[in-house]
Amino acid sequence: MGGNCLSRGGILSPSSGPSKVPPLITTIPPTEVTPHLIQSLEAVRPLPDHPTVVDSLPENHIEITTHNNNNSNLNNNNNGSSSGPIKIFVALYDYEVRTNEDLSFKKGEHLEIINDTQGDWWFARSRTVVFWEKSKESKQRKKLLISPNEHGAFLIRDSESRRNDYSLSVRDGDTVKHYRLRQLDEGGFFIARKTTFRTLQELVEHYASDADGLCVNLRQPCVQIEKPVTADLAHNTRDQWEIDRNSLKFIRKLGHGQFGEVWEGLWNNTTPVAIKSLKQGTMDPRDFLTEAQIMKKLRHPKLIQLYAVCTLEEPIYIITELMKWGSLLEYLQGKGRTLKLPQLIDMAAQIASGMAYLESQNYIHRDLAARNVLVGDNNVVKIADFGLARLIKEDEYEARVGARFPIKWTAPEAANYSKFSIKSDVWSFGILLTELVTYGRIPYPGMTNAEVLHQVEHGYRMQCPQTCPSQLYDIMLECWHKDPMKRPTFETSNNDSHQVFAECYQILRSLDD
Repeated sequence: MGGNCLSRGGILSPSSGPSKVPPLITTIPPTEVTPHLIQSLEAVRPLPDHPTVVDSLPENHIEITTHNNNNSNLNNNNNGSSSGPIKIFVALYDYEVRTNEDLSFKKGEHLEIINDTQGDWWFARSRTVVFWEKSKESKQRKKLLISPNEHGAFLIRDSESRRNDYSLSVRDGDTVKHYRLRQLDEGGFFIARKTTFRTLQELVEHYASDADGLCVNLRQPCVQIEKPVTADLAHNTRDQWEIDRNSLKFIRKLGHGQFGEVWEGLWNNTTPVAIKSLKQGTMDPRDFLTEAQIMKKLRHPKLIQLYAVCTLEEPIYIITELMKWGSLLEYLQGKGRTLKLPQLIDMAAQIASGMAYLESQNYIHRDLAARNVLVGDNNVVKIADFGLARLIKEDEYEARVGARFPIKWTAPEAANYSKFSIKSDVWSFGILLTELVTYGRIPYPGMTNAEVLHQVEHGYRMQCPQTCPSQLYDIMLECWHKDPMKRPTFETSNNDSHQVFAECYQILRSLDD
């Protein structure tokens, strides 16, 4: 049987061979398949709704394998592979090729790992590709049975059998029950005709408080699992920060700021990316490339993944993963205005988690604000632009009236004396908390930058925003302590209550209670 390679990002790189023969050894990025990353791959075992791979498959299943005439070379192809037990994994996500060195695979496909010693990319071969029909019902069942969904988790979907009707799927222990939601001719919905509702929201609220014939009370909406991102664009770019700018296609402008524009784009006509185009003269390309090499090594689920850069000519391009909903600031001012306090605090905890990682790496953001946090599906947020502020030329980025410096987000010791530290990032996090609970309101409303510099230096602090819990305001005040050493940390590794991440989740638990 021939082989393809899997990398922790989900990409494959073919080995040399006859040109007409499909790639035999391919690297794939393990974020799609690695067992070391949450929801990437899981070791082969009986899975719900997946056919079991056996020697003789049912007639309606098709097994496809590739054959290699050089089988004797598979384990000695300079791929670092070693003898031992065969490692087989099941892909949890689809992956489409990005380059001619990649291997595509589908969710549920069985992959034999040939070599997993090359960090973010693995060599693997596809063992089987099995085709079978899966109903929406089975898909919803699997969604609900995935952690972190628990007993009482639910989702509503279009009915498969009746147009204009819906179906309700509810997790009941280790099983999923399905109910038809019917529509009334005059408007409204019902499960049992004796109890009708004007809206789906009313229906959900009713069955959340009283099971009323359902298997269990509705508790929380189904949590969608976020598909992991690859660490690199492809196997052949993992050690190359610089890519050809002609490989980028600009699709639509997502936004612009004081130092450039952000675009949705495609790399290699295959891979969705975000492209930040910096204004000419903003920073020295050589300094930026040095910093980019550091930034690319920073990897955390709550940090935007840096893929590549274009620095050989201006404007400088920064290529990163693409987040669907753009900046947190614009999201809060638009679609996110319907978010409730627990969701906002959960976002704060996600940001604190990413900042805790930067803290552990002794890395300073310098410009933490809602405009530099990006939003994906299911209210997932990730920190962007970490470290870029340090590279901005001094005449473009200094604390003076009329300058582009973000005075209202910056700690006084940083604004007045350029003393940036992780503790000045903590101050900025406190300001970001006010942006969250006010849905993107500018900090220090009604005050100019000059007034903020003067008043804060003399002890003024923003008042508690309306609807902000006192516990959350206490965190803000801790973040704004005049003495940087008395501000909390982002660290989450021990039980010290004087930590931002832990305190955010304590507030979440109190809201749940």
